[in-house]
Formats: sequence, structure tokens, C-alpha cells
Amino acid sequence: MSKTVEKARDAGTGKFVTKDYAKSHPKTTVVEKVKVGPTKHRK
Repeated sequence: MSKTVEKARDAGTGKFVTKDYAKSHPKTTVVEKVKVGPTKHRK
């Protein structure tokens, strides 16, 4: 099972920003869950 982490993004540019910035600018940022961890091994 993959692990998820909450990450914040700028809604206009799509770039990742800090959670502190997202809290102070709630109208222009989005907090979403992103999968992290090892990827499957390919043959």
C-alpha cells in the first residue's frame, strides 16, 4: 500500500509551495494528497 502526504500547490502555476504559504493564501492555493514511496520494479 502506498503512503500519501499532503502537499500544497499554487492554483495558478501548479508549483509546489509551503504549507505556511498555503495557510496564509487559501484562495490561491490547493492542498492535495500525493503518493510517495518506492515505485514498482519493472522487468
